[in-house]
Amino acid sequence: MIYFDAAATSFQKPRAVREAVYRAMTTMSSPGRGNYASAAMAADTLFQCRLELGELFGVENPEQIVFTSNATHALNIAIHSLVRPGGRVVISGYEHNAVTRPLHAIDGLSIHVVNTPLFDQEAMVRGFQNLITKGTDAVICTHVSNVFGYILPIASIAAVCRSWGVPLIIDASQSAGSLPIDQRLLQADFIAMPGHKGLYGPQGTGVLLCGREGLPLLYGGTGSNSRDQAMPDFLPDRMEAGTHNVPGIAGLLAGVRFVRAMGPAAIRRHGYTLKERLLSALEGDAGYRVFGSHDYDKQAAVVSLLPRDGGSEELCQQLSDRGIALRGGYHCAPYAHQTAGTIETGTARFSVSAFNRLSEVDTLLRHLKSLQK
Repeated sequence: MIYFDAAATSFQKPRAVREAVYRAMTTMSSPGRGNYASAAMAADTLFQCRLELGELFGVENPEQIVFTSNATHALNIAIHSLVRPGGRVVISGYEHNAVTRPLHAIDGLSIHVVNTPLFDQEAMVRGFQNLITKGTDAVICTHVSNVFGYILPIASIAAVCRSWGVPLIIDASQSAGSLPIDQRLLQADFIAMPGHKGLYGPQGTGVLLCGREGLPLLYGGTGSNSRDQAMPDFLPDRMEAGTHNVPGIAGLLAGVRFVRAMGPAAIRRHGYTLKERLLSALEGDAGYRVFGSHDYDKQAAVVSLLPRDGGSEELCQQLSDRGIALRGGYHCAPYAHQTAGTIETGTARFSVSAFNRLSEVDTLLRHLKSLQK
């Protein structure tokens, strides 16, 4: 199978990730729950993973890095910590359901959406400038659209938030591991990310970078302050109730080390090269509508396309029958489709990882052309 659905999850993992998961399952128990060797090994693995994540994302205190089950879990913690019933939030028009569904579940919340054209970063910044006001509970913004690969100008948006004194939550699901993210520069209140996409860790892992104290989403045992019935008042324990996913975090540590060794900039350039091969080949093809930008700073390694005849999911099924994996439909992001004008059709999404090759893109292109004939 040729796999082009890395925006959903990175399917090919570094060998070190698989080995780390197995090693954890055979040598480690629960961190913070014992003084014996297997518990100590688990605790050290968690600490080393926090250190590596801190180095990668500019977080000086590893205790400000909270482990979650995925980015959705992390975003729910962040939203629950900042947004109150009857409050006001500002979001981009490219948000995932991991952001919009928690918001819609909050009673009386006023949601203001910055709807601007694809790849127009200047208009996006102006939109946030126009909608942010004093008293806004939070701004919530994706770094990269999971549907179109559109890189939102997050540094400029963060600066606008700081000028208003409004908290910022960043969804880094599609950017962590390939685009620059530095918490020291962004000064975001929370940055959420999955472990299983651009960080090449196992599914069931996620990370929340905390620029402030937050409210726990889950309550329970932490291995600390066990006599108290209130959750601990310090990070990361305040946010990490229950037993950790030690094999997952061990695999995530190996994935983060892979990213740091290869270099996010190199991963980004590789993805851009593959994206450009697809985009350049399809732009002149009358059989497909393709959504893309050749500006390096405006589009990540994600491209949406539509056949002029037929649906996106039908196209993806035809490609699957030929051994090629793309995702069709709405990608859990109806806001993005409404903003871009594809809500009636959805799109077929092409997304790559560090393990994809130009020859695989060429194979996809041959099949796309043959299907139109």
